[in-house]
Amino acid sequence: MLQQTRAATVIPYFTRFTERFPTVQALAEAPLDDVLKLWEGLGYYARARHLHRAAQQVMAELGGQVPDTVEKLGRLPGIGAYTAGAIASIGFGRDAPVVDGNVRRVLCRVYAIRGDPRQPQIQNRLWALARVNLPRRQPGRWNEALMELGATICTPRSPRCVECPLATVCRARALGIQDKLPKHTASRRIPHYDVTAAIIRQRGRLLIARRPLDGMLGGLWEFPGGKKKRGESLEECLRREICEELGIEIKVGQLVTRVKHTYTHLRITLHAFECRRVRGRPRAIQVADWRWVTPDALDTFAFAVTDRKIIQAFQARLARQADRRANGASLR
Repeated sequence: MLQQTRAATVIPYFTRFTERFPTVQALAEAPLDDVLKLWEGLGYYARARHLHRAAQQVMAELGGQVPDTVEKLGRLPGIGAYTAGAIASIGFGRDAPVVDGNVRRVLCRVYAIRGDPRQPQIQNRLWALARVNLPRRQPGRWNEALMELGATICTPRSPRCVECPLATVCRARALGIQDKLPKHTASRRIPHYDVTAAIIRQRGRLLIARRPLDGMLGGLWEFPGGKKKRGESLEECLRREICEELGIEIKVGQLVTRVKHTYTHLRITLHAFECRRVRGRPRAIQVADWRWVTPDALDTFAFAVTDRKIIQAFQARLARQADRRANGASLR
């Protein structure tokens, strides 16, 4: 959970997660839907799927025992060099270094490393420095201290050098360039896409679809739709996407809401329309699954934050419609 997420955000999720899945076996035996639901809102959902698969692998291949070395941990789904080092050192006291974003920043400044830390040769150098500096005793506490130093003192902007325990040995501070390191090359421009979503109603129920497990937001439920192609209108896009994904024909109605969201590698504007099925029965063509559900049942499914905002807007729309009907009845 701490991969790419602040500890303050993680704590309530961790508490709920471990209460529901107190053991590796409990997690391994749980349906993926339950795992994703508890992860809902935390983002980077591949982490949840990998964690679930890793628990199953530990139970099936390792007798329920979580491995305690970097090499063996690295064989589990979703565990890279940083996570393996953190688990091995903090969890099992192994002599294993870690290099996350905070440690990378500390090392770049202490050693005045001017290259881009995302470049392979610089990455290799940082890992070598982390290993050289690793103490023989309590490596986990050392790694935690470095990460905490980067998170609270050696911050990306305005580092608090006066309070830093490494100030006297920091080469970047001696050169007066601590604010300029680490040095990053310009990032590519993040593309923007218009995306559509269909709120398809039928006899008081809504059609939702489950995203393929191997794609972005894999395993989550959504209001079906997709990315607009050049030259298409939003309505044309939505009709095409629903036909391609579910094999049905729809009539696109009123716009319910627009949701803007930024992911790591792209930005989207999600346009959600109220729709009606015209022809055909839903089939799982480009989706993992589909269901007709009542609006009240939506809370039992795991949705991405964008679809949660659609649900809020749609429920508010239903409430306004109910109020208008009630007011009309009272006037009569």
